[in-house]
Amino acid sequence: MFRNRSLPLAALLPVVLLAGCAAPTAAQDSPTAPDAAAAVTVDNCGTEVVFESAPERVLTVKSTSTEMLLALGLGDRIVGTAFQDGPLPDHLAEAGADLASVSDKLPSAEAVLGLEPDLVYSGWESTFTPEAAGAREELQSLGIATYVSPAACKAPEHQPDELTWDHVFAEITEVGDIFEVPDAAAELVEEQADEIAAIEPDERGLTALWYSSGTATPYVGAGIGNPQLILETVGLTNIAGDVADTWTSYSWEAVAAADPDVIVLVDSSWNSAQQKKDLLASDPVTANLTAVRAGRYLVVPFAASEAGVRSAEAAADLSRQLADLDLGDR
Repeated sequence: MFRNRSLPLAALLPVVLLAGCAAPTAAQDSPTAPDAAAAVTVDNCGTEVVFESAPERVLTVKSTSTEMLLALGLGDRIVGTAFQDGPLPDHLAEAGADLASVSDKLPSAEAVLGLEPDLVYSGWESTFTPEAAGAREELQSLGIATYVSPAACKAPEHQPDELTWDHVFAEITEVGDIFEVPDAAAELVEEQADEIAAIEPDERGLTALWYSSGTATPYVGAGIGNPQLILETVGLTNIAGDVADTWTSYSWEAVAAADPDVIVLVDSSWNSAQQKKDLLASDPVTANLTAVRAGRYLVVPFAASEAGVRSAEAAADLSRQLADLDLGDR
């Protein structure tokens, strides 16, 4: 299925975890299997993996990976999901209606091995630790490939200096190559490029806070990740854009000093946009912010806040929301 050229074989996981979990191979008689496709080599967050054939049994961790495969028409390859960030968007809901979840959080090594996947595809690098799904080298020594959304790589040498649409599209293209569906990937990239090109950036010089989570200390979108990319695309200046990170801990005092024109609220089941509005209105440090007093809020689902196939959709939606806001003479 694949081989790893850079990492030594790690010690096997305890035998009790391996009972009945022989590594699968790609089905040769699958109607979607290629006759003799070339191997695909990827350098993924510093781990080189060679895919000898397209993965057939995939565990997806986080919404970004699940939605990537669904958007490429590969839902039949998904044997399980874990740690999904919210409901699927409407256009993917039917394709993903029958997907089975193995965990609401990061999956355990036992859960991974029980599915007998040939690939674990995750939107977070932290999935691959001994405390969660298992270290990458351990899984690979058992015949299970691992892949992390490149925008989620944490080491500076593997992280984009600043995320661009080229980076977002490169993941679509790379996943298309891995699964041997390059035409579907090219079509998806073209559709999303057209969606972005249709966005008319706001030209009023508006500033914004991207408020992801946190109460006493806000956790906000910083200057090199998906929030920054989306804000720039719609014509908003990120008040935390000078912080060289994807997300960062900030302070309410810094928010008050910047007094952003609008606030982007990340909506999730565990920390909804309404909860954030209530907090901002009740805290004396933030209650008098211009955006809070005027109700200048934009809302983005958590699952669309991380880089992936929903980034273009999120940018277009925020642009529409911004156009609908009453900003007075601004």
